[in-house]
Amino acid sequence: MSSIELLQRQIHTAQELQAVVKMMKVLAALNIHQYEQAVTSLAEYNHTIEMGLHVVLKATHTYEAHTQQVNGDSEPRSLSTSDVGRCGVIIFGSEQGMCGQFNEQISRYAIAELEKLNISPEQLAIFAVGSRIISHLETAGYGIEQTFPMAGSLAEITSMVQEILLHIAEWRDSGSTTLTARKQIVRIFLFYNHLHSNTLCEPYKLQLLPLDRAWLQHIENETWPEVSAVEPRSRTLPTFTMPSDTLVASLLRQYFFILLYRAFGESLAGENASRLASMQVAEKNIAERLTEFTGQFQQKRQTAITDELLEITSAFELSH
Repeated sequence: MSSIELLQRQIHTAQELQAVVKMMKVLAALNIHQYEQAVTSLAEYNHTIEMGLHVVLKATHTYEAHTQQVNGDSEPRSLSTSDVGRCGVIIFGSEQGMCGQFNEQISRYAIAELEKLNISPEQLAIFAVGSRIISHLETAGYGIEQTFPMAGSLAEITSMVQEILLHIAEWRDSGSTTLTARKQIVRIFLFYNHLHSNTLCEPYKLQLLPLDRAWLQHIENETWPEVSAVEPRSRTLPTFTMPSDTLVASLLRQYFFILLYRAFGESLAGENASRLASMQVAEKNIAERLTEFTGQFQQKRQTAITDELLEITSAFELSH
């Protein structure tokens, strides 16, 4: 194969790669938009949950009792802030490649934060979401208790959140007796990358449990006109008939659903932002190589044409 034919093939290959990269950029940008929209749409849902919590806490005046029940200050089955027990960690990575340092970034951040907590590895229960993050955690000496595939679309997020919530419930029930209290999960943290700009994401830590007392106290102290978006003029709190503990537990389950759904959505948006940045770098490199190949092809083609003309000229002169 001549050098000109080889360059033609290289140019053709580079053009095909360029088309693929452009398509991946478009898909990544579209994915970023849809995941951002999904996360934004949670705001109203979250507001409704907070309204419900405000009604219950305000009506029963049992903020401390509800906090103790959920966080476990007085109930052996619930979560507590004490040092006895284990720490549950859910780390969100990616299922697909070509997303730059996305997995390395969140794994390094999570490991650094866990070291700050000074928790021994045997007291950690780690859930890894996304297969590509597992090797980074295992290389650092952290065992994975459970792995989950990262959702590949918006439609898959809900089922994934529900599955993880079931495992969290099992975590909480693991210390239902005094003998198993040390196996109980007393804290749960989420680690994920969230979108910082269209092509940048940064790691983020969220404490799922124990509940933030200041957050609950703030919700209870809000006035109804400020909380309500449905009836901003109404100053009468809605009433409820079911037991307050049951209602609070139901509302908090929805609250946890929102936090996990947001973690999935923001992580997927961040993953696509990293992929978009990687594709932009790849596109630039391909363009440079394509320019180089095209220049070499034109030079060799011009040389070949010149040589052919010289041969024709020489043959003509010899014939005369």
